[in-house]
Amino acid sequence: MIMSNTKIWLIGAGEMAKEYLKVLNDIEQEVIVIGRGENNCNEISNNFRVKTVAGGLTNFLTSQPELPNKVIVTVGIEALKDTTIELLNYGVKQILLEKPGVGYPSEIDALCEVSNQNNANVLLAYNRRFYASVIKAKEIIKEDGGLSSFNFEFTEWSHIIKTLEKDPAEHQNWFLGNSTHIIDTAFYVGGLPEELAAFVSGENEMDWHKASSNYAGAGISTKKALFSYQANWQAPGRWSIEFLTKKHRLIFRPIEKLQIQDIGSVAIKDVEGVDYTLDEKYKPGLYLQTKFFLEDNTDEFCDINEQKEMIDNYYLKMSNY
Repeated sequence: MIMSNTKIWLIGAGEMAKEYLKVLNDIEQEVIVIGRGENNCNEISNNFRVKTVAGGLTNFLTSQPELPNKVIVTVGIEALKDTTIELLNYGVKQILLEKPGVGYPSEIDALCEVSNQNNANVLLAYNRRFYASVIKAKEIIKEDGGLSSFNFEFTEWSHIIKTLEKDPAEHQNWFLGNSTHIIDTAFYVGGLPEELAAFVSGENEMDWHKASSNYAGAGISTKKALFSYQANWQAPGRWSIEFLTKKHRLIFRPIEKLQIQDIGSVAIKDVEGVDYTLDEKYKPGLYLQTKFFLEDNTDEFCDINEQKEMIDNYYLKMSNY
């Protein structure tokens, strides 16, 4: 149960902060929004009836505010690490940090060190773990006796992304900042890689993401399921995941909805009995993710040390960073 007097700081006043506020307003939490710009803070004050503080986090902390129970960090990718370290050094112990937690892979070591030194709990906001489609798929997989294999694609639309005005950290680390949304979901359900053979090409072929653009790989997961993946950012494609059991093929295309193919049939149909209400009312996955964070129900989250393991052992290998 969420404590009625839970005090929350929401760091950042951009579009993602607004999505969180839709949830926080409906579960009637006391929230202070700390942003940089006056205009964004005023817009939030007018639309969500919450207290806002402009001028940025550093300026806010000079007033020595009382520590909150929880903090949600929604700043740009380039500021995730420094913002979180500043909060940790101030004494904050419970942080929900927007994915991927850092702007550059090299920043993860410092963030983990400070978090561990302060005995803090920093959780990554991979909201797709909390989709109704994903929750239902896990139920079906359990009923079927487990996974046999899974595959996924994380093709990004380069022709659109290259035109977006983004901080260089976001563009040049797009695999980490965006593609890991889908990769995390696949490995969350299917199990982390126990063995992984990764192949990467396309270095320096795209100005906006010079590390790579073409990906393929395969392996076996800790759940003993075989897996494979591919993505080509210079060709047509989309995000998708398929989980295979001895009875069903579970299809996420798009990820928000779950379809199923029964053994012995070529027909693909929508899975019945999935309640998409929360994912249609709010940004998908965000309601349950926020609720569980506030309730200290953290078993389904990726924490900052697990993210370091993913970056060090898997994401760097898969992306050629």
